[in-house]
Amino acid sequence: MHLSPNPREVVTTKALVVWLASLAVYIVAVAGRTSFGVASVDAMDRFAVNSAAIAVFTSIQVGTYALAQIPTGVAIDKFGPRAMLITGALVMGIGQILLGFTHVYGVAIAARVLIGAGDATAFLAVMRILPYWFPMHRAPMFTQVTAMAGQLGQFISAFPFMWLLGFAGWQFSFISLGAAGVLIAVLASLAVADAPAGAVPAAAQPLRSRLSLVVRSATVWNAFFIHFCGMLTVIMFALMWGVPLMTQAMGLSGAQAGTVLTLTSVALLVVGPLHGKLSARMSGYRDWATLVFIGLQLAGWIWFFWSPNPRGFLAISVMAVIMAATQPVSNYGFDMIRERLPGNVVATATGLANMGGFIAGMLGAQLMGLLLADSLEWGAFRHAAGYCALLWVISVTGIIITHFFKAPVRRVKPQVVG
Repeated sequence: MHLSPNPREVVTTKALVVWLASLAVYIVAVAGRTSFGVASVDAMDRFAVNSAAIAVFTSIQVGTYALAQIPTGVAIDKFGPRAMLITGALVMGIGQILLGFTHVYGVAIAARVLIGAGDATAFLAVMRILPYWFPMHRAPMFTQVTAMAGQLGQFISAFPFMWLLGFAGWQFSFISLGAAGVLIAVLASLAVADAPAGAVPAAAQPLRSRLSLVVRSATVWNAFFIHFCGMLTVIMFALMWGVPLMTQAMGLSGAQAGTVLTLTSVALLVVGPLHGKLSARMSGYRDWATLVFIGLQLAGWIWFFWSPNPRGFLAISVMAVIMAATQPVSNYGFDMIRERLPGNVVATATGLANMGGFIAGMLGAQLMGLLLADSLEWGAFRHAAGYCALLWVISVTGIIITHFFKAPVRRVKPQVVG
């Protein structure tokens, strides 16, 4: 049965419990998503492949994640976030365990497909939970806090997982991640509920009509391109090329690379709530604000790679902070979807929008892998980074075009439920 959101005036204890349990699933999903980024050099040795072949791991996982967004959104709108959180966590766990055992490149690719498919459920499910459990004016803040708290998963991969990989080896490390996925599925089954007691059934709408509404919505495509440009560098850096860039091209130690990844996560946690407040106050101007922040991100990217000589620890730390300070704009589009589209298509619409950043990351990671041409030297990274900047041009053009065709904000009257 489909349920309609019941706008609430207060944040209840039950709402916080449901959100925190679903957030835990998302954190584990991010840890699994980013774990391969710190293991990419080890993977070259384990599977005896070059940089282009290693880039396929990220492209396959991110591509699976992106392509699964609409089917997953449809499933969440139909079956509810609780069922999909449990299913996704189990699928991720199986994928990580398979990756831990195998030495075969093809089997490892299949494992990353499972990880990407399971990962696809986590963020969408949390986004579907928010309008059912929290006041509408609080939702932008919880959206940003959700996205930023998910970066704790990146911290897990940057330090505990990276340490475990060096201490206990590939197999034990990835099997441990798989076990965490299974345990978190149990937590979700116990603590997550789709909606408060008393949520009213939504009017039935055929799947074809819902998909048509989503695909034809300029609001959704505006959110897609916002997510595309906001996530591009962070995905490329955290999921694939950050550690090779720092340890191979720049000559930093593994500990320094882990520190930079952690700095990114901490900075994201700090700026996330600030972006939540900004998004709540800039309802009609979120896409223009996005362009300002993305301009800063692009300027930092150009500054960092402008030097013909390898940058040092301080420069990459500054670049990490710039990426962290600007990345949260990728979530602005989700707030627009929640405010401008009917509640029974929110997960599906958010799924399409969420594809943007991961398609960008997939294209960017694979393009960089091809342009590096098996060289992990600074000059090769400079060359590849210049071409990857073209992806920003695509996203900015999309934001500007779709801005003028967005749907108006829906006005809802708050009421207390349960």
